[in-house]
Amino acid sequence: MNYRVSSLKKGLIALLASGATLLVSRPSEACTNIIVTPGASADGSAMVSYAADSHWLYGELYSHPGGRWKAGSRVDIVEWDSQKPLGSIAQVERTFRTVGNMNEKQLIIGETTWGGREELVYPAGVMDYGSLIYITLQRASTAREAIQTIVALATEYGYPSEGETFSIADKNEAWVMDLAGKGPDEKGLLWVARRIPDGYICAHANQARITRFPLNSPDCLYAPDVIQYARSKGWYEGPDENFSYRDAYNPLDFGGARGCEARVWSAFNRLCDEVFTYEEAGQRVSRPSYDWIDFAMGYDLSGEMPLFVLPQRKLSVKDVADAMRDHFEGTPMDMTRDIGAGGNGCPYRWRPMHFEVDGKTYVNERAIATQQTGFWFVAQARPTLPDPVGALLWFGCDDAATSYLTPIYVATERIPWCLTPGNGDLLHYSAESQFWMCNRVTNACYRMYDRMAPVVRASADAYENDMLTRAVPEQDAKAVALLEKGGLKRVRKALTAFSCDNAQAQFARWTALEELLLVKFIDGNIKAQDADGKFLHSQYSEGIPEKLEFGGYNETWKRAVATHAGPTLESK
Repeated sequence: MNYRVSSLKKGLIALLASGATLLVSRPSEACTNIIVTPGASADGSAMVSYAADSHWLYGELYSHPGGRWKAGSRVDIVEWDSQKPLGSIAQVERTFRTVGNMNEKQLIIGETTWGGREELVYPAGVMDYGSLIYITLQRASTAREAIQTIVALATEYGYPSEGETFSIADKNEAWVMDLAGKGPDEKGLLWVARRIPDGYICAHANQARITRFPLNSPDCLYAPDVIQYARSKGWYEGPDENFSYRDAYNPLDFGGARGCEARVWSAFNRLCDEVFTYEEAGQRVSRPSYDWIDFAMGYDLSGEMPLFVLPQRKLSVKDVADAMRDHFEGTPMDMTRDIGAGGNGCPYRWRPMHFEVDGKTYVNERAIATQQTGFWFVAQARPTLPDPVGALLWFGCDDAATSYLTPIYVATERIPWCLTPGNGDLLHYSAESQFWMCNRVTNACYRMYDRMAPVVRASADAYENDMLTRAVPEQDAKAVALLEKGGLKRVRKALTAFSCDNAQAQFARWTALEELLLVKFIDGNIKAQDADGKFLHSQYSEGIPEKLEFGGYNETWKRAVATHAGPTLESK
């Protein structure tokens, strides 16, 4: 999402990466993407995960039906962040069906914003970063086409947003692309795109990630003036082969490391089992992930974390989804362990993400999972399946750690009602909205996180595992059989029913879960249940619990309270 950066105290703002109100006109926002190439996945699919983290973004599922258009047609462009009209562009003859950040050709695009140099913004531009994504999905069928389309649109109509990194994947390959505008006097982009070697993964989180890049390789594309432009501004002096895109257009500082690169490190750490295997000087090298912990925490910026790493095992959708639920657990930045987590290990810190004590400024961690997520997904481009079946979006709303993903085929002809745009918004509650119901469940967990979140995660895991191991494979097989008989219309009807019926059924289960949490944990009293989930009650009344457990507080909290208020609270 849009990561506003002020030139004043840029390092501090970058560190806060997810909501500081100091020094900026509106709170910053931050997103995380993970990109998995087909050779790195368990089923041969390319995957992109994305958490759209914004205090201003409502969780709903966008769609475009695709179709053919008359010559001379125009498309109105509205800024994704603000809904401000920006102008219009010429429509193309044919557009593709899209659902969320994926199209019917199995093309996926995600993003994270890094801001960069303010002087590179082109305010008069029409194609903001969100519009670049969704218009490109309507027009391109492959990742390479998408890169060309993004550049062409920005060059013709101008790019008014700040620096971005795009995840771009199709059913055969995946790319990462860093881009920024060329300032108020010139349309176009300063960009570099690199193909991720098959078998490897990549991640980005609000910091430009491409440093040096090969100048003569089919696996690296870039603006012809990307190096010369930096030289003309005095941002680089040296030979072309040593040019670093990141250092010129989004220089790394403590904030960019701790608030952004730390999330990349944590995703790699989880998905690569604490070993980073990567290419260096043409050789494959393996090193412990903790060799980069000082870099990730912003203590030593002299190193350079790999852009691509090789997992030790093939990754599933569930692996990637669970990485998006990360709070740095088990690392020095573990958000569940310090006193900021309170007495029940809550891994969240309310905004602003900084505080001052005795003239010193302190910051809280920014993990991958965060409370202000509007929506999140893991998208799959599956080359072993025909496009109408292969394009699959696992979609969720709100905080990834305490919400679920539901499978939506891009071939669907309608969006589930619980995800349909217009079913509520940030200022209007809807009891039929997945976003609002997920927020109810998640906000309930914040008050007794160590006890309530495991109940929620178990429910999400049960649904996702059933969809992944049973329901989706069965539906895939049925859809392929129908398609082989020439039944495209029947396939779309079947995939629509599957997507909508499962989404609505899980929404109903989540509504019941929110009621269960209220009953089970009300007032900090934890009621016991049997193996079937029924509450245990006394032999005399079904309305009286058989026994209660008092949740209490963790040891960190008790010691902190004893230290702070011991003389008053000590029992004599």
